[in-house]
Amino acid sequence: MGLGRPEAPPLEQFLAIGLDKRTAQNALVNQKVTANLLAVIKEAGVEMCDKTIGNLLYTVATKYPANALVHRPVLVNYVVSTKIKSSAQLDAALSFLTNVGPEPFELDKFEQACGIGVEVSPEEIQASVKAIVDENMDAILEQRYHINVGSLCGQVRKLQPWGDAKIVKEELDRKLFEILGEKTEADEKKPMKKKKEKPVKTEVQTTVATPPPSEEELNPYTIFPKPEDNYKVHTEIFYSDGSIWRCHNTRDLLDKHLKVTGGKVLTRFPPEPNGYLHIGHAKAMFIDFGLAKDRGGSCYLRFDDTNPEAEKTEYIDHIKEIVGWMGWEPFKITYTSDYFQDLYDLAVELIKKGLAYVDHQTPEEIKEYREKMMNSPWRDRPIDESLKLFDDMRRGLIEEGKATLRMKQDMQSDNKNMNDLIAYRIKFTPHPHAGDKWCIYPSYDYAHCIVDSLENITHSLCTLEFEIRRPSYYWLLVALGLYQPYVWEYSRLNISNTVMSKRKLNRLVTEKWVDGWDDPRLLTLAGLRRRGVSATAINSFIRGIGITRSDNSLIRIDRLEYHIREELNKTAPRTMVVLNPVKVMIMNLEEDKVIDLDAKMWPDAPADDAASYYKVPFSRIVYIDRSDFRLKDSKDFYGLAPGKSVLLRYAFPIKCIAVVTGDDPEDIIEIHAEYDPLKSTKPKGVLHWVSEPSPGVEPLKVEVRLFDKLFHSENPAELEDWLSDLNPNSKEVIQGCYATPFLAKAVQGDKFQFERLGYFAVDTDSTPEKLVFNRTVTLRDSYSKGGK
Repeated sequence: MGLGRPEAPPLEQFLAIGLDKRTAQNALVNQKVTANLLAVIKEAGVEMCDKTIGNLLYTVATKYPANALVHRPVLVNYVVSTKIKSSAQLDAALSFLTNVGPEPFELDKFEQACGIGVEVSPEEIQASVKAIVDENMDAILEQRYHINVGSLCGQVRKLQPWGDAKIVKEELDRKLFEILGEKTEADEKKPMKKKKEKPVKTEVQTTVATPPPSEEELNPYTIFPKPEDNYKVHTEIFYSDGSIWRCHNTRDLLDKHLKVTGGKVLTRFPPEPNGYLHIGHAKAMFIDFGLAKDRGGSCYLRFDDTNPEAEKTEYIDHIKEIVGWMGWEPFKITYTSDYFQDLYDLAVELIKKGLAYVDHQTPEEIKEYREKMMNSPWRDRPIDESLKLFDDMRRGLIEEGKATLRMKQDMQSDNKNMNDLIAYRIKFTPHPHAGDKWCIYPSYDYAHCIVDSLENITHSLCTLEFEIRRPSYYWLLVALGLYQPYVWEYSRLNISNTVMSKRKLNRLVTEKWVDGWDDPRLLTLAGLRRRGVSATAINSFIRGIGITRSDNSLIRIDRLEYHIREELNKTAPRTMVVLNPVKVMIMNLEEDKVIDLDAKMWPDAPADDAASYYKVPFSRIVYIDRSDFRLKDSKDFYGLAPGKSVLLRYAFPIKCIAVVTGDDPEDIIEIHAEYDPLKSTKPKGVLHWVSEPSPGVEPLKVEVRLFDKLFHSENPAELEDWLSDLNPNSKEVIQGCYATPFLAKAVQGDKFQFERLGYFAVDTDSTPEKLVFNRTVTLRDSYSKGGK
């Protein structure tokens, strides 16, 4: 009995069914996808197939419902036999099988649900298009070519779900031209977006389970003038429930506050300088600086520098620089360490009031006592003893870790971890801003609210994880008789396929999983900037997602990419770069002849605007991308093949007349072609290209870096072993790419659209001798515009 033919490696099998290399490699990274795809290929019984069939099989492998696995071979057979030949049919089939589950079903009902055997004639499509056009005639005549053609196509699909989408679009375009004629100058302009009227803001009072406050206890904020309007700074706080503390400034405290602020809104952006800022901080900046700007107020940039072990001057300098890059101008730059003496003096006052004590419990003991709702053994030590020990702590007479100052707060059964919070701890570490003056440092819970008060902040805004700290925030200010700001929490920003924790980001950087804090794969603001993303696009994204208290949403990274793409589409000039060049010799063009052609930097550039064009040399030696040539042509391939013609963008049609290969027939060394100087042929395929600028001179050579998602999972932060989810193919460096001479003078900060490839920016690694480009985002928009 003979042995069967050995199976090819998975990658070879995936490529053989027509998957592109990147999709195939990504499939290998995920064991589940790999297993499913191999099983589907086996069920299909094919070693090679058309790319269209292969892509449908890939969809079956990745989207097939787990409750109906028994029926998968049936669906695979329909795909291989081309009875199911479109994504719409496959989606309908998957939906049908999901509902059926493991139960038997009738094939005629399945085929009816999937449109199998249904042939929609061009005449039927024309009739459906006419019906939809007639139905929308008023809108078409009013909006002309600004009408949403995608919406019209969708309405036609409802009438003809199995009609050829390409024919539908062509018929719609023809019908619109028949009604509207040639586009006018007004049609070419982008329509002005209507400004939405801002809703009138009203004050909201939330009922709480406490006696009504007296007039003195209310915040008696009155109406203060704005250049064009009057508005209330604030009157009351929004509460989560009755257990959350409220601010209740006395008239005297509020009068002092108003005397300093003049009734202006004062906010603060308070990052800890223990790492580079990420896109979550962009949201905080947008809220802190944006609210102040909207209300005619001011915003501090305050460094929350209470932990000298983690903080560096490098991070302080970075934060100052990146805040300015994001478009924000601080009212003042301050440091919590500027107030170390005030904070110390207030801690002494707290001890004297019997509201703080020096404790000697270890962190483990503190946790145990909190869980058991037990007081520290040192909670009731005499005030004089705590004062002496606290002074000893300040003078460095007590070892690090042997004593802390804790606040004597009331026990709250629903918030155990907030009981008797630590106010000061000993750290024999020099401070990056305050130097070596102090060896005791205040905690966040102690310093944050006090500095808010000392700086007369009107709105203390932070993310929802700090909501449990609100009782402590107000407890301390009340205990010290200090002014109490308005506190409000909002949801933090969570984006898919990345991590936002500074601790995790620090591990990625220090353990060299990435190339530094500004690695373009990270969603640090430095990484986004290096990748070619602008502050404008980031702020547009933040504005688009809105500000809510819903803290369970994960924003898909596609949504950020949508806003990046929208801006670059308007601002990035077009040019051509070939990533994987293969040589094409134009046999009927003289060796020494070079034709200078005009190429558009902007697709809608007027024909007479010379500044919107750049020169592209066309010579005997041209380079196209290897992926745009095949030895064997197919219906769905629009590239070059033996005997086939394509159009070189901005240039001429060329026809392949011969191919020079190496020992391996698949090893393409050179393609021989003829060009059509009269442009009499009209091929369907249009390719980007680069040629020798003059005979025998190599085109401009550049390095290109392509980036993909850093993590496979949408929410890697939830995984216990989150580092194992890193995408090993998140960065691809391609050397020896060819570019048009137009790019020769590109400098850091320049951004371009490489036609058919995406948007790219000059990287910081670039030198005059070697240009390096980062792909900022692809051309394909995978985020629905309906969600922007």
